[in-house]
Amino acid sequence: MADAIVSMLLDRLAALVEDQARNEVNLVRGVENEILDLSYELKTVRNVLDDAEKKGYKDKNVKDWLDRLERTAYEMDDVLDEWNMAILKFRIQQSNNAASKKKVWSFISTSCICFKKIFAIRRHIVLKIKEVKARLDLILVEKDLYGFVISRSVNPSCESWRVQSTSLVDLEEICGRDVERENLVSKLVVEGGSTGEELGIQILYVVGVAGLGKTALAKLAYNDSRVKNCFQLRIWICVSDTFDEIGLATRIIEGAGGRKPKTNQSEIVLQCLKDTISEKSFLLVLDDVWIEDRTKWETLKNCLQDGGPGSKILVTTRNKRVAIMMGAVKNEIHHLGHLSHDNCWLLLGRIALSGKYTENCGMFENIGKNIAKKCKGLPLAAKTLGSLLHFKNTFEEWENLLTNEIWELEEEEVELFPHLILSYNELSPSLKCCFSYCSVFPKGTEIDVEKLITKWMAMGYLGYNGDWKLRGREYFDKLVMRSLFQDFEKGIGYDYELIKSFKMHDIIHDFAQFLRKKNGGLMKQTTCQTCSPLIVSHVKQYRSLFHQKELPDPHLCDRLTSLRLLSLRKCGLQKIPREIGNLIKLIHLDMSSNKRVKELPEMLCNLRELESLNIDSCESLAHLPRGVHRLVNLKYIYNSGTDSLQYPQGLARLTGLVTLSRFGGKLGWLKNLNRLSGSLKLTIELSGDSEEEVVVEDAREAELAKKTRIQELTIYFSDSCKAKESVWMDLIDALEPHQNMQTLSIQDYKGSQLPRWISSPFNQLKSITIVHCKLIFSMPPLGKLPLLENVTIWNNSQLEFVGREFLGMTTNSGDRVVGFPKLKKLAFWNCTKWNKWEDITAEEEEDCVAVILMPRLTELLIINCECLTELPHRLLRK
Repeated sequence: MADAIVSMLLDRLAALVEDQARNEVNLVRGVENEILDLSYELKTVRNVLDDAEKKGYKDKNVKDWLDRLERTAYEMDDVLDEWNMAILKFRIQQSNNAASKKKVWSFISTSCICFKKIFAIRRHIVLKIKEVKARLDLILVEKDLYGFVISRSVNPSCESWRVQSTSLVDLEEICGRDVERENLVSKLVVEGGSTGEELGIQILYVVGVAGLGKTALAKLAYNDSRVKNCFQLRIWICVSDTFDEIGLATRIIEGAGGRKPKTNQSEIVLQCLKDTISEKSFLLVLDDVWIEDRTKWETLKNCLQDGGPGSKILVTTRNKRVAIMMGAVKNEIHHLGHLSHDNCWLLLGRIALSGKYTENCGMFENIGKNIAKKCKGLPLAAKTLGSLLHFKNTFEEWENLLTNEIWELEEEEVELFPHLILSYNELSPSLKCCFSYCSVFPKGTEIDVEKLITKWMAMGYLGYNGDWKLRGREYFDKLVMRSLFQDFEKGIGYDYELIKSFKMHDIIHDFAQFLRKKNGGLMKQTTCQTCSPLIVSHVKQYRSLFHQKELPDPHLCDRLTSLRLLSLRKCGLQKIPREIGNLIKLIHLDMSSNKRVKELPEMLCNLRELESLNIDSCESLAHLPRGVHRLVNLKYIYNSGTDSLQYPQGLARLTGLVTLSRFGGKLGWLKNLNRLSGSLKLTIELSGDSEEEVVVEDAREAELAKKTRIQELTIYFSDSCKAKESVWMDLIDALEPHQNMQTLSIQDYKGSQLPRWISSPFNQLKSITIVHCKLIFSMPPLGKLPLLENVTIWNNSQLEFVGREFLGMTTNSGDRVVGFPKLKKLAFWNCTKWNKWEDITAEEEEDCVAVILMPRLTELLIINCECLTELPHRLLRK
């Protein structure tokens, strides 16, 4: 990973130099030449690091040299953190000084003090840069001893490849397993069994080495229609390294549709498991079991005996000893065989030749079959190599892969992953970082793509300029195309083709861990009595810490200050310690779902580099820190599910904010937050006549029409809102959003009419939801909207009449009239006084050419509208 670290260091150097110049902050005067020289040296050494990485697998001296280079590059990265922090402090000091210019003497004295501090900071940074650079110089001089070859640049066509909806993304075909599938299915659907007769359950085992396709075979059987029809319950559990019998029992309960126990007390959880499966025939798959502790297994097995007749357990494991420990007999163990060379080529070729011209495929067949032999019968290897060869379009490139020296290496760990090393070596430095970071998650974890991309951003893997979310999705797509991820779950609605989550194959996870562990030289021994050495080493490797049960220690020892990312999600915290402000390098802080936390410490505002703060579902959180304006780099605040949250005025100064899930403060504070994008929920309070004019003017000052990047807007009026009719109309008019917005929801609005802007034909709206707007008596001409696909009217108790104007029939082209041209779904719920839906006239119905109404409508819902006795038949026939 040396090339990845060096590349990231170069990007940071360039970004910081640019930032210093842009803000006229000269904090490193005296080392300008050193910085330029360092950049040149790093660019030079980066050109040979690809060759060095390959030689490092078999030459210990080269590996040691790479370790020293990485360690020193990380040290320089830490110096750049200090440099960046100094720039931020200087900018904040400048801002504070400008605000205190009222007294000249005060300003002059403050400036003098500031100058002394800046001089001390500058001297400290200069010394550190010179010290670390001197060590780097010695290391870089040594590179000439090893005869490294300058590597060719990465093929641009490979780097720009985007994921498309092909079999490469969702490869379901499994070659050469038809016999095994039939054998396994027949055993699952047959009644009875030998072992487990006394329990009423039979246990079957699939045993084989990593990458052989045990999980794939189990999935084939699990999803077979004959198996589905044979069991009342089917439950899939990925076990992996840790066999926690109470945790597994909880997951089985949830998988069976039961309610998760609210306690971890073993007796209660195990009794709940018995009750959940009692008298029900079930198929339980325990995938990737490693345990050899009979006691833990017996505890869980005894709870499963209450299942109904014919219940079965299917276990996949790499280790035959696991099956023996669990009580297996010979005829219940299926030893999964290796694929034949022909089947390996069938799988490999299907991926590698996808999209290539048929006439060109023939020249690759012979060499492809020889490459397939390198797979040693492992489907995972065939899939990985096929994905790699997909990007290689010449015979010479295929031949180079066949003759690559990686196949000759004998180091034990490398022997496990030769096909993965080949694929990994062709990744760009940034992609190498992104991939290996995924080993931070436990095996079998379902990984959310958007959250992973946020973590990559926090680690600096996505660069320092441009749209990192877009770049992160592109990086993810490239890793998918190389078959490094699997088990994809896609979105729904507009994002139905977008992958939302995924998993990693166990052996690929092992490989990612191997990549991190081989940099063991970066780990320093610790004598800290506060934090576990495992936690410290984990932070050193990943610069991240994930805790989902409790904070590691309330004092957050100094050895953890290299953190860039800290996740305290669902820790059950009642209080966030003020010492969190010592983690000055944090980029991303996740404190979501801590439902009892009431406040955030002011020390949190010391995190000047913080870019992302997640406080979703912190239900009791009362307010943000008063000094939130000091978080000058903050771009993303995720705060859905924080209905009690109060907002300080300083939020208005965070003009770089891109994400703010909800806002309930003074609307005028949003005026300069024009970078806001995605989804925003506004909560509006109206408590009396004295505030009415102020609130309307405040809404105008928010200038929502200038927020061009907001895609979803929810306008929610508090139940306590009271005002005159004219005020409601003025207020909703003042909240007019930009026409780019796609989704609008208005809740608890107490005016009698919706705003005129909602039906503007220039709007790009695709979805409109009107909820609890109880005083609205008629509907606006929504049929004018050219892109509208979904309309939901819910709990509008005063709505009595839906007139023909609702159709918004306008001349589209020639004499044709179109109403709701793109509408797919129309729903009315609980409109209890609605009694008339006006129909079109007989003349309009006869004029088939002239009138086109809802041509794409596929779903019409009318629920709990008991006063509506007749539908507009002519309209619906259209």
